[in-house]
Amino acid sequence: MANRVTMNICGEEYTLVAEESAAYMQKVGSLVDAKMTEVMTGTHVGRTDAAVLAALNIADELYKTQEASEKLRRQVKAYLDEAAQAK
Repeated sequence: MANRVTMNICGEEYTLVAEESAAYMQKVGSLVDAKMTEVMTGTHVGRTDAAVLAALNIADELYKTQEASEKLRRQVKAYLDEAAQAK
């Protein structure tokens, strides 16, 4: 069943509808609000530009996290292969 949550992001109200919990959606919305507020404070840009810049920052964090995850997976696989050969 879909959950419906209304939240404030940079002074605008948005209603999200998703299968995730209300707490999770609030957490996601809070991240977007924080990123946009950070961009708007640091660069004095409008809301639309702040949204794009915040999206770029979040995408950058996502890709870096995915790369780190993949590197860790490769390391674990190498360790497991070494352990299997040692037996």
